[in-house]
Amino acid sequence: MSQLSDDSGQSAAGIAEWITQNCPEKLRSQPARNRDICWGGKRWTFSSEEQRIWLENAAAAGLTAPRWPQAYGGAGLTREQEKGFREAMSRLNAPSPLESFGLWMLGPALLEFGTEEQKRHFLPQITRGEIRWCQGYSEPGAGSDLASVQTRAEDMGDHWLVNGSKIWTSYANHADWIFALVRTDRDAAKHLGISFMLIDMESEGVTTKPITLISGTSVFCETFFDNVKVPKSYGENIPAQVGQINRGWDVAKHLLTHEREMIGGGGSGAAGGILGGRSLGEFMGNLAPEVLDEPVIRAQAMELEIDSLAMGMTLERYKDMAKQGGVGNASAMLKYMGTELNKRRYELLMSATGSEGTDWDGAHGVLAPEWLRTKANSIEGGTSEVMLDILSKRVLELPSK
Repeated sequence: MSQLSDDSGQSAAGIAEWITQNCPEKLRSQPARNRDICWGGKRWTFSSEEQRIWLENAAAAGLTAPRWPQAYGGAGLTREQEKGFREAMSRLNAPSPLESFGLWMLGPALLEFGTEEQKRHFLPQITRGEIRWCQGYSEPGAGSDLASVQTRAEDMGDHWLVNGSKIWTSYANHADWIFALVRTDRDAAKHLGISFMLIDMESEGVTTKPITLISGTSVFCETFFDNVKVPKSYGENIPAQVGQINRGWDVAKHLLTHEREMIGGGGSGAAGGILGGRSLGEFMGNLAPEVLDEPVIRAQAMELEIDSLAMGMTLERYKDMAKQGGVGNASAMLKYMGTELNKRRYELLMSATGSEGTDWDGAHGVLAPEWLRTKANSIEGGTSEVMLDILSKRVLELPSK
């Protein structure tokens, strides 16, 4: 199997040929909206043999994490090579082989703060889809104010004893492991007594409870830790915590920038769901002709298309900046703009489809549930109000009230 990092695999034609040979034709011929997302994990059941083959082929070539180093299961591609790979997948209608919080969030944090042994232990398992992770940040009394977390980990010598609860933990009921913020020093200053800890969800004392939202379904859970024993080490130089004890806030901030970029990017128009990878214009072009004859709808659609293109170009620019050392607090701008854009997009789709759009699974698919789901976009990963506060104080350096 060719690796795209080889000279022969770096051209557009070479990339396209690799995808054609390794992504099953049956998978590529499916409409995007009908595909099941592959999340991986110990309990994952493939929706088809083609989905399994595509994940295994992509993982073997390091292409579930194209830019990660090859030593950790990635392909070691450059930013431009990765962009070419993504564009070729889109042209060939090839789905993402794996979606994963491990890829989006934990992996970048481990690459920055993990020990060499932590990277070699966890990262290849993430790229192969063998471990499914969830995020334990928010708590009932500490939503966007993450530094107020009260879930505590007490030092018991050879292990940590963890007690507390997390909320809005996406897919916690399906996850194998959780990366969580825990308070390891209650006497330290607010941001200095927190550690970033990796916990096996099969540990005794860990339970989850799904939360049902207005859409009728939900990816969110409550997660409880009752006297959970977390070993201090998962192997030689593989500590349970990432980074230094009591300095988990540094890791958390780094991870948040990736989470906000990811959420903001999902609102750029390339997301799946009802649009199935199509632009807003493509979707609306298939509606009844009189819909786009309505001046207000037409004007709003054009405005959204322009804003989506601008957002896409901005994301590309910040991805290049991230390569040079991260985007820092500017990730708040990406998160705010991307999620608000996605909410506007679905508001317009609901207006354009009228009563047909309110069907739970009708002529336009699951538009109504997806519209309702976008309401969470401006809450998860930090609310829009918190993002504006960050931009005001830390980017624009405006005075506090």
